Amino acid sequence: MRVSILSAVSLPIILAMPMLAQAKSVITKTAITKTPMASEVLCDAENITPIYQIQGTGSTSPFVTAQSNESVKEVTTTGVVTARAERLYKGFFIQDPLGDGSPLTSDGIFVHWGASAPAEIVPGMEICVTGKVQEYSGFTQINLEPQQKYKLGNQVGEIAATPLQVKEGQSLAQALERFEGMKVVLTAESDMTVTRSFSLDYDSYRNNMVLSHQAPLMKATQVYAPLSTEAIALNKANISNQLVVESDYKADHGKVPYFPSFNAENGYIRIGDTLINIEGVIGYSYDKYRFMPINEISASDFVRNQDRSAAPAIANQGDLRVASFNVLNFFNSPFGGDANPLGHNRGAKIESEMLLQRTKIINAMAAMNADIIGLMEVENNGFGELSAIQNLVTALNDKQPTELAYQFVEVTDNNGLVGSDAIAVGILYRPAVVTLDGLAKVIATPEQHVEEGVVSRIKDGVKELNPAYKKYQRHSLMQGFRLNDQKLTIVVNHFKSKGSGCLEDWLSFNEDSEPEDLQGKCNAFRVSAAKVIGESIIDLDGDVLVIGDLNAYGKEDPLAVLTDYDANRSERVISTASHTRLNGLDHEAQGLVIDKGFGLINLNTQAHGPETYSYSYRGELGNLDHALGNLSLAARLVAIEDWHINAVESSLFEYSSKYTGELAKSDNAYSSSDHDPVLIALSYPEAQASNVAVIKDKAAGASLSFLGLLLLSALGFGRKSRRLTV
Repeated sequence: MRVSILSAVSLPIILAMPMLAQAKSVITKTAITKTPMASEVLCDAENITPIYQIQGTGSTSPFVTAQSNESVKEVTTTGVVTARAERLYKGFFIQDPLGDGSPLTSDGIFVHWGASAPAEIVPGMEICVTGKVQEYSGFTQINLEPQQKYKLGNQVGEIAATPLQVKEGQSLAQALERFEGMKVVLTAESDMTVTRSFSLDYDSYRNNMVLSHQAPLMKATQVYAPLSTEAIALNKANISNQLVVESDYKADHGKVPYFPSFNAENGYIRIGDTLINIEGVIGYSYDKYRFMPINEISASDFVRNQDRSAAPAIANQGDLRVASFNVLNFFNSPFGGDANPLGHNRGAKIESEMLLQRTKIINAMAAMNADIIGLMEVENNGFGELSAIQNLVTALNDKQPTELAYQFVEVTDNNGLVGSDAIAVGILYRPAVVTLDGLAKVIATPEQHVEEGVVSRIKDGVKELNPAYKKYQRHSLMQGFRLNDQKLTIVVNHFKSKGSGCLEDWLSFNEDSEPEDLQGKCNAFRVSAAKVIGESIIDLDGDVLVIGDLNAYGKEDPLAVLTDYDANRSERVISTASHTRLNGLDHEAQGLVIDKGFGLINLNTQAHGPETYSYSYRGELGNLDHALGNLSLAARLVAIEDWHINAVESSLFEYSSKYTGELAKSDNAYSSSDHDPVLIALSYPEAQASNVAVIKDKAAGASLSFLGLLLLSALGFGRKSRRLTV
């Protein structure tokens, strides 16, 4: 057992649940009269300590001393074997078949053998064990490794699994503490949902998945300002609301051990699914509670709370649709395409993977039916016939009616490259719908260049000098369009990732850890990019739409700078990065404090509130892909949708076969990337003629009469319905 990570927190993820059932019903210990088991006689009943007494009602076993994390003396206990563990824990689980009926104690415990236990120790077998009680990395166990002291009784049959339920006012972690070591089953009342689909766990380097109680976890800084009381509370609640579903044996590539019918077409797992009918035992390792399945399940055991959709719900809404789509390193240079400026290949390693990736992407794009598409992570190898962007457009147009074919926006300077990174942003558009207004403009973003030994910090009383830093960001791309004589400027962006650190992380001692504000590495550097973008659009005429992967969640500093930040109304101080250059020239030697944001409106927040998402990372959802508009653009919003075809799916369905073994791939749109595309429907009605009288039909009230429709049609002012269902 361990100290609970979080007591009851008043947040949406911790809500009222039914009281514990079966062996966990609320009755007193004295209300139970036990009949001696055969193993109790075998083990001398006078010396037996029941499992629930070993577990105790506290956060650690009452038999364990704080100094050694184990008991002074050996204890003898007895139970029925519920599961063997050959690899994950190396031992077996036992459980008292009657228990004490208390909701404060567990009736099960793990017995550590140190290797594979003898073959005769199988589920359903009575057993008596003697060993010291240990708290091994927070997991209560009986340690038999020094001396295997045990006696087997009869085969009495497997114990029925206890339904896992969370009581009102409990966090999931608090509930799991009371089930630790027990055999449980997930039911509809358990209300356990997938919060990370089956994929690689970076902590244990095993494929597994994560469940949470009631709803998937939302990144704290997606919905609350960094370091706010609410963000801190939600982050703690998220930590307390995770259960890792972990097979005993390490899963083979492309296989889910407890879900043999796992496949890309109809046997998938999506974040948000409720999992039922799966039985297993509750363990603890790598600082997380773990559920080790002991039965197999099928697709029907995943309740689809938000199932796949063939197309976005808004694919035919509005007069104009704009999309933002991160295409997950679409590269063609290794397969006859033009050379990459850095000689890198971040995408497919073999041509069949690239073709699959392209097919999945264009199937998604065709279903979106967008008129303008902003791209991120397309290979930066120009705009020639053999470029990656041309390769993508050619394949996409093969699925389009001729009148709705796409072209790309071309950059003619800088040798036809958008910045100097291996990947770049790009823009596709339908010339039949919108026309270009002027040339495309590449907006250079700041770089951070710091020589070694320029600044210092004091660590443990010792002065340390900085290592060298050379950090870059992808440049942004701006293009003006016209539709019905209205001006629209699109700016496509891809800010620096949260992974590797910048100088500011070193100065705050976060070069090897997650910053306290939960905004990831290089946050100030992304603020620098946001400031440059804001300054580039502030004087533009007409409608402005800033889209793309900003690598910042909804309430983080870069979004605040581009939207409604006001230093006079905020407790947070937001600054740019220091030692930056722009277009090869010194830009900001010291980080500058931001006084006020640039006033753009977060369209997703305007339409749906802050709890939206396009990306999943380590079991938490949030928006990295944004659509921000100025006031006139925001007034045109008809609808906005994060089309959930990627973030909630397993990464095993993506194009790469590196870690997927024999898993069959699909060319469907799901897992075409790791980011969901964002689709924005806008209203751009054709101008109405001022000299044409509107004739009302008395019966219909406001509808035009036949004569009125003829007049408008003859003069060409009727609003056209040009949308095709793709």
